[in-house]
Amino acid sequence: MEFKSFRNKLVAVLNKRIENGRAMNALAHMALGLGGSVANKEELRLQDYADADEGKHPNISDIPFIVLRGSSGQIRNLRKTAIENDFQFTDFTDTMIGETYVEQHKNTQKSKEEDLEYFGICIFGDWDKISELTKKFSLWK
Repeated sequence: MEFKSFRNKLVAVLNKRIENGRAMNALAHMALGLGGSVANKEELRLQDYADADEGKHPNISDIPFIVLRGSSGQIRNLRKTAIENDFQFTDFTDTMIGETYVEQHKNTQKSKEEDLEYFGICIFGDWDKISELTKKFSLWK
């Protein structure tokens, strides 16, 4: 398989102030949601990898998945820019944790956007445009 440059970029920005367990939970929810919402699955470049024992490792994207960190406010601003530019994205907020999904929906519905604490965002789109939008963020450590 020859190397080809990537048309699209996949980036997550996680809130640097939340603990790692919550960050990973948010990342898992967002990645699943984003993958499910991309209309043209070929754009995700999902491949089945095979090991030397002929074992299958299905649906791994060839596209690098960059994980960055930022503040809730920076994530909010990135979300607004994603909406303005019609980029594919998912986000995760503090209202999306709780005892049940019913409670999570209710908490989100009664919260104004300006009051939400963003745990993260996953964004997918044109490589150069996403790179420009996310260049101010640091790598997640």
